[in-house]
Amino acid sequence: MAFHFTDQNFKTETAKGASLVDFTASWCGPCKMMAPIFEEVAKQMEGKVKMGKLDVDESPETPGSFGIQGVPTLIFFKDGKEVDRLVGFQSKDALIAKLSEAFGVK
Repeated sequence: MAFHFTDQNFKTETAKGASLVDFTASWCGPCKMMAPIFEEVAKQMEGKVKMGKLDVDESPETPGSFGIQGVPTLIFFKDGKEVDRLVGFQSKDALIAKLSEAFGVK
């Protein structure tokens, strides 16, 4: 299951290892379409990549610090540093391909 990131836990939870954060919102249509894909890939990547969601309305500080202007935005972090970013709806294949490219996982 996808992790729940917040402004309070974000820095600590992304500080070590590989993380993928889905900046999302409850009112966002493409976010809702992508939710089951993200959950499926999160299960597949369990133990390899920490994957989770951060609601931009509940936790506005973190998205602001990364210049998030639209949702969904997916940011890939390695040891707390941004290494890549995807904006908009992503297919399962595209998501897995980008995880493999960013972190070398399959």
